[in-house]
Amino acid sequence: MEKPVVVKFGGSSLANSEQFKKVKKIVESDKRRRFVVPSAPGKSYPDDTKVTDLLYILEDLFNLEQDYSKVLANIKAVYNGIAKGIGIEIDLDPYFDDILNELGKGASKEYIASRGEFLNGILLSKYLGFEFIDPKEIIFFDVKGNFDSDITYTIGKKRLEGVENAVIPGFYGSLPNGKVKTFSRGGSDLTGSIISRLVGASLYENWTDVSGFLIADPRIVSKPKGISKISYRELRELSYMGASILHDEAIFPVISKGIPINIKNTNAPEDEGTFIVDEASLGNDSTWVTGIAGRKNFTVIYIEKVKLNQDKSFHRKLMSILESYDIYLEHMPSSIDSISLIIDDNVEEPKVKDIIDDIKLICKPDSVGYTKNISLITVVGHGMKNTSGTSATLFTGLARAGINVKLIVQGSSEVNIIVGISDDDYEKAIRAVYETFLGDKEK
Repeated sequence: MEKPVVVKFGGSSLANSEQFKKVKKIVESDKRRRFVVPSAPGKSYPDDTKVTDLLYILEDLFNLEQDYSKVLANIKAVYNGIAKGIGIEIDLDPYFDDILNELGKGASKEYIASRGEFLNGILLSKYLGFEFIDPKEIIFFDVKGNFDSDITYTIGKKRLEGVENAVIPGFYGSLPNGKVKTFSRGGSDLTGSIISRLVGASLYENWTDVSGFLIADPRIVSKPKGISKISYRELRELSYMGASILHDEAIFPVISKGIPINIKNTNAPEDEGTFIVDEASLGNDSTWVTGIAGRKNFTVIYIEKVKLNQDKSFHRKLMSILESYDIYLEHMPSSIDSISLIIDDNVEEPKVKDIIDDIKLICKPDSVGYTKNISLITVVGHGMKNTSGTSATLFTGLARAGINVKLIVQGSSEVNIIVGISDDDYEKAIRAVYETFLGDKEK
């Protein structure tokens, strides 16, 4: 038997009965699509409310002993409407009774949130005629709530051996005590990746409402070009900067097995989409610039000290200070006598000042200060390391747009270059970088 293809469908792909019909047509068009991972129903129209959000509201009202009947009726209407629209007969009331019973027992917020995927999985399995497998049986977390890959890959693989077709809801698994534990929001992407590894898939198709990744944000750049193929590493760099079509941890289960991911559009299944592959699979398709992305709202703490490079404990002291405030370091560009700490702007200004006071006390720098409202923009592409003049092209484009570069970061892999600019210049900078590399001619 050919290796299976795992297909994950997002909330927009399963928002209503018409979308369910599209999903069935996609699954049945290729017999290799044997394992299906559904999300909870998304929005059917812009002002609609996602089922997961309705479930959170239901829990809040229940715990506050307020009237939750209308919210529950809305949730029931979504699923019963789907069932009626796709022509299946199913009594969902016992499942809703279970939810209310668990709420009465003090069910966790994660259990309640997971019911959106669970119920969609029940409907889809009946509609497709596939076996329903609760992810509590095959995806496991440790006592601290971290994904337990060893147990999952051992027990999960054994459970799925010999299974011909299955629907496995996304987003959750179970703790050692059997209680439901969810991934972070959007975690159905990660479930699909885990299932792909468990069944030794030849391909993981992630179906959503867009035809893959675009080189830049279409809200900023008018009609940016699409990305046909991108490496795992390039995707990580872009995801970090906010390119959020795929959960940023979804590549980890498949990367070591070389399983490609294909981002596809449920509403335009004929579109090729974007393939996410290992670097070896890029071959000659490696482009100069694969993508451009960015994020606003960073704070930069800049530190100067003569002969800083000769102070062996200086970096350790800095990291200890950040750790004591439970702050993540985003980047740390440096020179022989200076170093900058880039942290998220959500760190409140009084805390930043406390950090600076500690740096003065413990590290004894010659000077230290900070700047808020900094944006980071990254230019990503494996082809950059084999192309001379990439940095010059980038800085020339920004200079022509009248944008001052405040800091520069480049990784040793040469896959990306990051520049820091003022938040006020963010959109203008994204457009300038795109136009410089991909404007009038293909590079």
